[in-house]
Amino acid sequence: MELSARNQLPGKVTDVKLGTIMSEITVELQGGQKIVAAITRGSAEHLALASGDDVTVFVKATEVVLGK
Repeated sequence: MELSARNQLPGKVTDVKLGTIMSEITVELQGGQKIVAAITRGSAEHLALASGDDVTVFVKATEVVLGK
């Protein structure tokens, strides 16, 4: 599969919290950092996400905000 998203981060699912409509999926990246993705419950179920799954985090945003 080819995607236009340039930021592709391989990692492993460490936690899946299914909500009524939205779900939070925590992924530990190769360097040990963690990122949380908020996706629909339907998408989480369709992908059958579970702790221990190898996944790729794709980041495609129109803006990135930094604070200090």
